[in-house]
Amino acid sequence: MNSLNLPPLLLVGCGKMGGAMLAGWLEQGLSEAVVVEPYAASAAAFASRVTVVPSPAAIPAGFRPAVIVLAIKPQEAAATLPNFAHLAGPETLVVSIMAGRNIAGMQALLGAQAAVVRAMPNTPAAVRQGYTCCYPSSAVSPAQRALADRLLSAVGLVDWVDDEALIDPVTAVSGGGPAYVFLLAEVLEAAAIEQGLPPALARRMARATVSGSGALLAASTEDSAQLRKNVTSPKGTTERALNVLMEPDAWPKLMSQAIAAATARSRELAG
Repeated sequence: MNSLNLPPLLLVGCGKMGGAMLAGWLEQGLSEAVVVEPYAASAAAFASRVTVVPSPAAIPAGFRPAVIVLAIKPQEAAATLPNFAHLAGPETLVVSIMAGRNIAGMQALLGAQAAVVRAMPNTPAAVRQGYTCCYPSSAVSPAQRALADRLLSAVGLVDWVDDEALIDPVTAVSGGGPAYVFLLAEVLEAAAIEQGLPPALARRMARATVSGSGALLAASTEDSAQLRKNVTSPKGTTERALNVLMEPDAWPKLMSQAIAAATARSRELAG
């Protein structure tokens, strides 16, 4: 047993998100895991620390996971999940991080008694700064919910909702959120170069500004609007920039439209 008291774990899929979570768990001391990943290169970084197999048929005989984490693309669910139905009995916790795929659809593929937690983490899990929001099926016991919470808390903050439909906007805001932040760093860097700053300096400045602002936000008790106001001197340079960004058709409207589009796509992926 490891320092987090995590039982044997089966990870199905070791792409960007699955790999990020696995990295976090290994840093926390996870010791017994099998990874099913057909593309060896995707799991190469973990091959010396966990058992990596190319298909469900290659899972070592006798391995009985207490937790199955589904980290595959939602479009792969119909072909993939039935291969694990024999392991997904009521005593085995199934944690799905597939965008859009709902619990009813997963139970149709795994068995009606499958104890499924639908979760949406994000990639900062790799540095233990992730955020995950979860919804448990009625088959999930209190002990299994606590196990899911412990597993996901190992890589960041965890919240639970009492309405599965809320996982779709969670996916749009939190699941995709790091990409929006990285886009901010990307466009800040490009704009700095346009104004004549050397590319290396522009990149360092943009990355430090975004990451430092995030750290300040995390450490502050003030809400984000107040922190924005704290930076904005009347009639100063920041106010001039915000007058552009906060135009009616600029950032606020575009972000609203973006989140609505991502939420709709999550619902489409339900199957």
